[in-house]
Amino acid sequence: MRLSTKWIQPFSPMANPPLEPSCRWSCAVPMKTAQPTRGTRASSKWERLVIDSGEGRQPRSLSQLDKRWMEYHGSKNWEGLLDPLDDGLRGEIIRYGSFVEAAYQCFDSDPSSPSYATRRYADNSSLEQAGINESGYRVTKNLHATSSIPMPRWTGQIGVRSSWIGYVAVCEDQNEISRLGRRDVVISLRGTGTCLEWLENLRATLTHCPFGNVSNAKGQNDDPMVETGVLSLYTSSTSVCPSLQQSITDEILRIVQTYSDEPLSVTITGHSLGASLAILAAYDIKTTIKHALHLSVISFGGPRVGNRSFRHNLELQGTKILRIVNSDDLITKVPGFFVEDHDDVAQEQKARGPHLHRWIKKHVNDNQWVYANIGHELRLSSRASLQLNSINVATCHDLKTYLHLVNGFVSSTCPFRASARMMLKKATAIPPTQ
Repeated sequence: MRLSTKWIQPFSPMANPPLEPSCRWSCAVPMKTAQPTRGTRASSKWERLVIDSGEGRQPRSLSQLDKRWMEYHGSKNWEGLLDPLDDGLRGEIIRYGSFVEAAYQCFDSDPSSPSYATRRYADNSSLEQAGINESGYRVTKNLHATSSIPMPRWTGQIGVRSSWIGYVAVCEDQNEISRLGRRDVVISLRGTGTCLEWLENLRATLTHCPFGNVSNAKGQNDDPMVETGVLSLYTSSTSVCPSLQQSITDEILRIVQTYSDEPLSVTITGHSLGASLAILAAYDIKTTIKHALHLSVISFGGPRVGNRSFRHNLELQGTKILRIVNSDDLITKVPGFFVEDHDDVAQEQKARGPHLHRWIKKHVNDNQWVYANIGHELRLSSRASLQLNSINVATCHDLKTYLHLVNGFVSSTCPFRASARMMLKKATAIPPTQ
């Protein structure tokens, strides 16, 4: 799900920020930032991330990624890395966010275009055309999502059932592999972009997950269930277009077999609808591919996707999920009336009154609306940034807002630091949403 909005300003971090106190909660923030200095090259093809400490020290480059990458991808459940936010993890989150933005840039979303709902660029140049230059990754598979909702022929292109939704890319540059500490595979998925995808989003009741019930664990009497519309987009196919499920699992299996003799990670990243599909794909891969594979999800602005049993099975699989959540983003609070987490239930009951009628609870359960929050959260807030002049549904949900907030977040006691400017490769200065 991606709401169209005119962005307040491009995501273009300052190359040489002034030194400021570590927390400028009440300071004025300049509305224009400088472009990265041309000609500055780093030792790797991704320009080194430099963060101003804000305490009078010299900026320092982030190193030791090759030694700490498993921590950054959840081997210790991100313990001690989220609050305050670790600088190395910050860089990784933004790097994967740029892969999601590339998926948006590669997608032809113009209904009047003859190539509507397809990719705009050829495989061998898609990442570069989308703005990610010299990443070290190569696109090996294009991914399509198909809706099961039938549409009359007179709808024309608006009713197209299958649409390009993302890609699989493999790191092939040896210098980048050395910097990362392993060969990384990225599965990048965009948010809602077509009419039928919007209609699938409205199919928000839970349905039985048809693959991968890990075990009937003690205390888990219900079956794993997921959102109906998301499952439809993941598993549906046509005579000429395989399902997203088949494309992803076949490609990951091929990659695992190709690089079975070296360290390998699979990172699934997505925004909004893409975040939901990322979690479903992770669940499916872990169930289908019997291989000691380090798999993690880094998602942005994702809605709820499954029930408590689905979450429990993900945990049993060892799948690591980091959800980047903007507390001002309404999309992250839907669908579902209740969330099966004690804290969330207590909050919602408090908001609705001390005594919630039993018949309401029964109605919600009978109609399959009971969702659970999944994964570990990095919770941010648009209100923490003085650069966001307006707070509305569109800007709070936009991917560039998420990257901007990750860029400036320090900790829960200092939600946003004006001096936390990053120097990134120009390609990751995300352009405004069209």
